[in-house]
Amino acid sequence: MLMITLSQADDRKTQHKLAYSLLKECLKPYGIEYTDDTPLLLGRHGKPSLEEYPHIHFNLSHSSGIAACVVSDAECGIDCENVGLYRQKVADRVCTEAEKAMLAEASGKELDLLFFRLWTLKEAFIKAIGVGLSYPMNTVGFSFYGDEIECTEGGYAFRQYVIRGGEYVVSVCEKNR
Repeated sequence: MLMITLSQADDRKTQHKLAYSLLKECLKPYGIEYTDDTPLLLGRHGKPSLEEYPHIHFNLSHSSGIAACVVSDAECGIDCENVGLYRQKVADRVCTEAEKAMLAEASGKELDLLFFRLWTLKEAFIKAIGVGLSYPMNTVGFSFYGDEIECTEGGYAFRQYVIRGGEYVVSVCEKNR
């Protein structure tokens, strides 16, 4: 289950609360009533999980004006971003050579959006595998074929949503069952 909300709030505390309110709603179909007292476990790199429901996986993300949540019966990760300006130095550090070539063919708003599409896919992937930003992001690559997303790492499925004409990007990664 996936839920996304857009809001006027820019502060991190409000966005964090919005993400957890989405989690509460996403867990209802599973018969789980999430509260502030619901016991959580933290993985080695800080990824939370439900102590009493180890078979249910979730992940949260928030950025300026957006919050998102995914709940699944498989390991999952989600990232949402407010699309900003392309960041060459970041791309040089996190992109594969094929991704850099793809970026070199784009310009203007298309370049900004493509960079954030790649960035959110990489973030969703590392959040799904639970390793955090220490993962060498330039070792996992993505390519696009129409609406299909291909990844150099097997065993995962990806979805991506471009919202409000490219103002926001949300990417979801789930381990194949």
